[in-house]
Amino acid sequence: MTATGDQRATQPEPLADPPALDLGRLIRAERLGQGLGLREMARRLGISASALSQIETGKAQPSVSKLFDIVNLLGLSVDGLLAGGDGTRSSPVTVTRGQEGYFSLQRAGEHESIQLESGVLWTRLTAGSFPGVEFLQVEYQPGACSSHEGSFMRHAGQEFGYLLAGRLRVDVGFERHQLGPGDSISFPATTPHRLSNDGPEPVRAVWCILGRHTS
Repeated sequence: MTATGDQRATQPEPLADPPALDLGRLIRAERLGQGLGLREMARRLGISASALSQIETGKAQPSVSKLFDIVNLLGLSVDGLLAGGDGTRSSPVTVTRGQEGYFSLQRAGEHESIQLESGVLWTRLTAGSFPGVEFLQVEYQPGACSSHEGSFMRHAGQEFGYLLAGRLRVDVGFERHQLGPGDSISFPATTPHRLSNDGPEPVRAVWCILGRHTS
C-alpha cells in the first residue's frame, strides 16, 4: 500500500545537528579572562600573534596538538574550555552532581562539537565538564591527522579508543597500528603518538582521555 501525501507529511523530521561551537571565541574569552595578552600567549605557544588571532577570529582552526597546547597553557581541559561557552543548546540536557559522581544525559543532536584543522571533528559526549575525563566522539576525514607528518603529541594521562567506522592509523612511539571497526586501543599519552586517516573513507571513533588535566 502506497503512503498518501498526508501520511508522508506526518513523518517526523530528523534532528538537525547542532552547530559547531565557536572555538576561537571561547579561547579568546578565556585568554582575556586570565589577563593574558595576544602576543604573550602566542609567544608561549610558539606561534605568531597573527596565527593566534586567526584562530580566535575563526579564520583558522587549530590542529589537535595545538588545541592541547592551548588548553594546557590556559590550565584547562578540553571539556573545561567547552564549558566556558554561553550554554545555549537546541534542546535541554540533564546534568546533576551527587556525592558519588555525576549524572549526564544528552539526546541525539544535543552534543557540542568543535571543528579542528585538516578535517578533524570532536564531539563531546558529556553534558558537563568532568575533572580528569575527556569523553569524545572523534571524526577524521580522509587525509586528516592529529599533528603534521613527522610530528607527534605527548601529554599527561591515558588514552582509550574504540573504532566505529573507517580505518585509523595510530603511531605510538616507534610502533604503527592500523585500526578497523571494532578494534580498540589504549596507551599512555606520555608516549609520543599521532593519529591519522590515510584511507579513502571517513573515520569515526569513541575516544576517552583520563588524567590529562585534573582541574
